[in-house]
Amino acid sequence: LAYVDQETLKVRKLEGNPAEPGSRGRNCAKGPATVTQLDDVERILYPLKRVGKRGEGRWERVSWDAVLDEIGGKIRATLLAKRPQEVMYHVGRPGEDGFMEKVLQSWGIDGHNSHTNVCSAAARAGYAFWMGIDRPSPDYANAKFILLISSHLETGHYFNPHAQRIIEGKMAGAKIAVMDPRLSNTASMANYWLPTWPGSEVPALLAMAKVILDEGGYDLEFMRTWVNWETYLRHERPELPQTVESFIDALRELYAPYTPEFAAAESGVPAATIVEVAREIAKAGHAFSAHNWRAAAAGNLHGWLVARALYFLNVLTGSVGTTGGTSPNAWDKFTPIPWSKPGPQAVWSELLWPREYPLAHHEMSFLLPHFLKEGRGKVAAYFTRVYNPLWTNPDGFSWLAMLRDEAQIELHAALTPTWNETAWFADYVLPMGHGPERHDNQSQETHASRWVGFRQPVVRVALERMGRPVTRTWEANPGEVWEENEFFIELSWRIDPDGSLGIRKHFESPYRPGEMLTVDDHYRWMFENSVPGLPERAAEEGLAPLAYMRKYGVFEVETAVYNKHETLVAVDKLAGARVDPQSRLVTRGLNGSTETLGVEVNGAVVNGFPTPSRKLEFYSETLAAWGWPELAVPTWLKSHVHTDNLDRAAGEMALLPNFRLPTLIHTRSGNAKWLNEISHSNPAWLHPEDARRLGVATGDLLRVETRIGHFVTKAW
Repeated sequence: LAYVDQETLKVRKLEGNPAEPGSRGRNCAKGPATVTQLDDVERILYPLKRVGKRGEGRWERVSWDAVLDEIGGKIRATLLAKRPQEVMYHVGRPGEDGFMEKVLQSWGIDGHNSHTNVCSAAARAGYAFWMGIDRPSPDYANAKFILLISSHLETGHYFNPHAQRIIEGKMAGAKIAVMDPRLSNTASMANYWLPTWPGSEVPALLAMAKVILDEGGYDLEFMRTWVNWETYLRHERPELPQTVESFIDALRELYAPYTPEFAAAESGVPAATIVEVAREIAKAGHAFSAHNWRAAAAGNLHGWLVARALYFLNVLTGSVGTTGGTSPNAWDKFTPIPWSKPGPQAVWSELLWPREYPLAHHEMSFLLPHFLKEGRGKVAAYFTRVYNPLWTNPDGFSWLAMLRDEAQIELHAALTPTWNETAWFADYVLPMGHGPERHDNQSQETHASRWVGFRQPVVRVALERMGRPVTRTWEANPGEVWEENEFFIELSWRIDPDGSLGIRKHFESPYRPGEMLTVDDHYRWMFENSVPGLPERAAEEGLAPLAYMRKYGVFEVETAVYNKHETLVAVDKLAGARVDPQSRLVTRGLNGSTETLGVEVNGAVVNGFPTPSRKLEFYSETLAAWGWPELAVPTWLKSHVHTDNLDRAAGEMALLPNFRLPTLIHTRSGNAKWLNEISHSNPAWLHPEDARRLGVATGDLLRVETRIGHFVTKAW
């Protein structure tokens, strides 16, 4: 909720929206602190064009028309030259669910690049190999036992809505275990703190799985129905009877080496604690919630196996999609379909998805400067959107060299509210609005519910309520700060002014044929046609769907979302379908190819999971087929900081990152005072044994040397 001064049109205060189902109005500090960003004296207020060489710091103010003409003309020429792979949009954090996908697909390019492969791709992969969906959505509030890897109360994914529900679960009697080398705020609130050695999380998790298997704490019927155990036995144990009981016996044999004592030796967590946590998980049964996002998965070689091992515990206990369990995130997220959605692009960019990384989960973004240096291609038009790779990525000088080279990056436009290192080497610096200065729709997997939120440029809305209509959002924002939706709609028209490229039609109004789509058109059509139940709910209040969303800012599509895998496939879809006698997959021919409709379970055809088997995949035929059969089941490989790989005699220790503040780096200047107070000074946390060995006391200065450089900070 924004409070706008009617005389000065200044945003005086921001606070949580109590109608929003995720946060319920209880925002973390970052939400209200956004007001300091709006008044930041270092904001970029007008579009700027480079004068002189890149990096010289010489700029001139230009009009949005000039910007759109030059960038649109560049992209148009590139597309006409049949070089669609040379247009790239590189994003740190997407502004809106689905909007840029529509833009890039309408342009016909494989140009979406993201920071995900230096962030959450490893955990995503671990989950995706299980369920075909790459994020978990725990039902913390209804859980009986919660296992968290990392510090979810302060730095976890969607941490404020999750933190609320973790504490609600605890207040209702749930026990919490936190697996993290750091004594974080989250660990301090837990019943069990498991400070595993970095990279040893998997042995601890697989030891818990062994305890559950040996003591019969698993859900046999769930395993029989929803795990691809037949595939595992057929590929790996064909000599055994092909029954789920044989599968359980095979699991006990497979994980026999992962004793609690072995896990204790690797992780440093006492064997008795590992056993106790495993028994608590089994006792919770279907009400076991667990989550890993970055942390162990992102920070260690083979970290993706952490998510694979963690979800194994959910699968064993049948706590998948249940009340108090852990669902796939796609069940709890709602993304409306926009007007005139184009089909998938028909090109492939080797700069984003190189062949030597066939199972990369998201674009290999951090390798872009290296691929360009190797001569694999070039980029004709490059957008960085609230992304600062020169600072964020560890090989910043490689990015510096790339951004300076006009043969590799012909045109670079930085879309950013404030200056950053990457923007300094752009050809155009284009000011885009902060959260209260733009439209977007967002939905997150905060709990067992599907909702869609609608954010608005609040001063524009205030002006319109005062009878002062606004044509473009930049007219209401400070200076000429635009919003991306309007920018990319206008840019798409400049790329295809006559419609001959097939782009413009996707950005014409559904209400005024031949005229340019407006943001009101975009959201009006979406809310009228793509959000089930919204038109009816709005009508109850005498409102159009867009007016309802402008009033409330959110609509909850579905509550109590559980067991989506058991949803029956519509009977009318099954005409002409066939059931495979072995896999029980239900398929039908479609336009010369085969479409999988679902899987037959207990005589009914249900959706299942979006995996090749439509079941949870203990055995991944994908990994085996691509040449990694030894990784086809949850297993462990030693990380780069395993004690075997450290020269302890030379004083080598494992260096752990502390807390990550990417949005501070990407979008905020040093004037965002309240947010800088959150970040604190990050001393080097040192174990007391190492401190005594080194003769170091709290407050002493340390020089920490790594293989890529050094830093100096205080010891704690």
